[in-house]
Amino acid sequence: MFGLFKKREKHIVEFTDGNWDEEVLQYQGVVLVDIWASWCGPCKLIGPIVEEIADEFAGRAKIGKLNSEYNQKSKELGIRSIPTLLFFKNGKLVNKIVGAQPKNNIIEKIEKYL
Repeated sequence: MFGLFKKREKHIVEFTDGNWDEEVLQYQGVVLVDIWASWCGPCKLIGPIVEEIADEFAGRAKIGKLNSEYNQKSKELGIRSIPTLLFFKNGKLVNKIVGAQPKNNIIEKIEKYL
């Protein structure tokens, strides 16, 4: 009975001020950063979608979240509204979406840069 249910592996990365350079700027490939906060209603709606996308793109793109409440990086990036999705390719910011988006819009942007 124990073998029937496998624990679902999570592929989402937690970005922080401390790991930003290594995880985002030095990464060779596509990175999606979801900038969020616990008090943000739309962030709660898009969060599970971003987690699903992380699982679907595992091994092809790095997908993670940056909590704006605990990390100054969001201020350094000039983020004024959340959720904000940032798309990086080879360490360079290539696109940005502000506000909750349907899953297919996010996937379309990722695939554009793969």
